[in-house]
Amino acid sequence: MLLLISCNPKKEFISNKIDTLIDKKSAIPFNGVILINKGEENVYCKSFGYSNFEEKTEFNSESQFVIGSISKQFTAVLVLQEFDKGNLELDVPIKKYLPELTQQWANKVTVRHLLTHMHGIIALNEETKFESGTQYEYSQIGFDLLAKIVEKTSKKSFADISFDLFQKCKMFNTFHPDLKKHKNLVFGYTLNDNEKLEIESRTFENYVAAGGFISTANDLLQWNKLLYNGKLLSDKTFKLFVTKQNGAIRNHPLFGKTDYGLGITVDTKDDIIQYGQTGFTPGFVSVNFYYPKTKTSLIVLQNVVENSNDLNKSFGYITKIHTLLRKEIK
Repeated sequence: MLLLISCNPKKEFISNKIDTLIDKKSAIPFNGVILINKGEENVYCKSFGYSNFEEKTEFNSESQFVIGSISKQFTAVLVLQEFDKGNLELDVPIKKYLPELTQQWANKVTVRHLLTHMHGIIALNEETKFESGTQYEYSQIGFDLLAKIVEKTSKKSFADISFDLFQKCKMFNTFHPDLKKHKNLVFGYTLNDNEKLEIESRTFENYVAAGGFISTANDLLQWNKLLYNGKLLSDKTFKLFVTKQNGAIRNHPLFGKTDYGLGITVDTKDDIIQYGQTGFTPGFVSVNFYYPKTKTSLIVLQNVVENSNDLNKSFGYITKIHTLLRKEIK
């Protein structure tokens, strides 16, 4: 049940410590893939458990997971690439790009507000919860609107423009689910009240642009290498992307006070710069963090959710691995 994925680890202390965290005798053992990369070296890359419990199918390097809110950075980059091309502006009302919107807030909410969760939109046909730009509230619908804006400015469907991006990035196992091109999607499971695993049927209920893309650990590593080495955005736009936005501060359920850039979290606590996002969708939990000073990626993809109503339990392994890695980086 242990699979090594193209790895020659030299940092045995990290490997041993993570192995110790992954308690195979636990009532809820870790199930998924862990990939830690530093520069050109995979420091830790192992999988545990099954992609399909019914058939006892193990993971492989092309096992695909639904990545939850990690998806938001894909959407943000597509938006910012349109910005780089001069096809949209960040600080004009979105009514300019979505003229079909008749709501008053369309004349006030901007692209930047959507990227930073500071728009206040709770439903298309309702008034905003607060005046746009004055408060932060984590949102899914905002990223769906961003996808619609990109469709207008690029004159392509969001599924197609994202596919083009992933092909350009050589991320050949990453897809918008509507394209039906994924071939190795693992089953997502949730532990029920009787502590039995049930196949999750609600995985794709969220907006794809906010939390529904499909990817692999290796593809996310490829993404990090391109994005954080200046291959996807202009230097000026990339700086905007990773700059803490005024007022965009979330009380994160796992990490407390968390600042946001344009579509990702920007953490500078303890003098460690950390970019990225966690992901949750029914049946799947995940994380993709990048540490630019050491060029380190932390990618964890799980297809078992212990408790949908308790994120601390569901992200238990991820938070332990995250804490351990930060100590080693520091």
